[in-house]
Amino acid sequence: MSNELIKYDPELNTIPLRKFTPIEMNLFFSIISRMRDKGDQTVRFSFEQLKDLSNYKPTANNRFEDDIQRTYEKLMGLHFGRRSKSGLNREMFVMFTKFRIVGEADSPYIDIEVYKDALPLLNNLDTWVRYALAEFRDLRSSYAKTAFRLLKGFRTTGYAFLSKEDFFELLDIPKSYWKKPGDVDRYVLKPIREELTPLFRGLTVRKKYGKGRGKPVIGYSFTWKPEKKDANDFSQGQFQDERQKLFNIQHNGELTEHEKWRAIDKVKGLTLGSTEKQALAEKQAEHDKKIRDQARQEALAELRKGFGNHA
Repeated sequence: MSNELIKYDPELNTIPLRKFTPIEMNLFFSIISRMRDKGDQTVRFSFEQLKDLSNYKPTANNRFEDDIQRTYEKLMGLHFGRRSKSGLNREMFVMFTKFRIVGEADSPYIDIEVYKDALPLLNNLDTWVRYALAEFRDLRSSYAKTAFRLLKGFRTTGYAFLSKEDFFELLDIPKSYWKKPGDVDRYVLKPIREELTPLFRGLTVRKKYGKGRGKPVIGYSFTWKPEKKDANDFSQGQFQDERQKLFNIQHNGELTEHEKWRAIDKVKGLTLGSTEKQALAEKQAEHDKKIRDQARQEALAELRKGFGNHA
């Protein structure tokens, strides 16, 4: 399912997915990818189809059903909606009216139906957010997943700014981080930079500071090379996709060397620290070679000096 696209109304990006795990996000947006332009008809997903779409790893159906149910229960706690340009007219509603899990069938399945008031979020779209399901699905951090969706809403402009309030709300960042910028850097911005740099060429993340005591952070800006409006979101093949991601990492001037190593590990699916270990081993080997070459040159110089004295 490497060429599955997610496409929906931008309003969907304004809904914080509170307490969603990365697995639950994958399940939800895998469903969204197949609900587009289906109107109010009931759409059936086999367990195997949804596992494939979401790249679900655990194989036991009982655990899968539990994850599906938790995803739906969290969705029921969200208030989807629309607002007019002026912000004066607003609607709120649930996303789905039917979410039926049938695990006792020969081929277990889930039946899902979109609520009538939510249809404009997925049908007959005039404006939309679009991205590859595989790119979203393969991100590990829930913060990186949410930031990815938000930035894709501005993919042709290459710039997005979020006030601190919106940033905390949309990414569902603990309020305990509000006055702890170090925690935001370590647990929120770091995984965003490491995981999104391969996907957004030239990605930069900047804090905007306000006036007053201590120059408090008041927002976060993101810049990257804009995508063309008709850019192809489809996979170009595993080799070419990985090559482009590694290029974006190596040519990003924002990441530290350590962050680049971690980003490469994530792209290649390696244990964190693998690229760093290899890079340090290569540096050590290069250093040892330089020492050996220097010692050899010094020995040859001494030999030449000795021959000169006996001439």
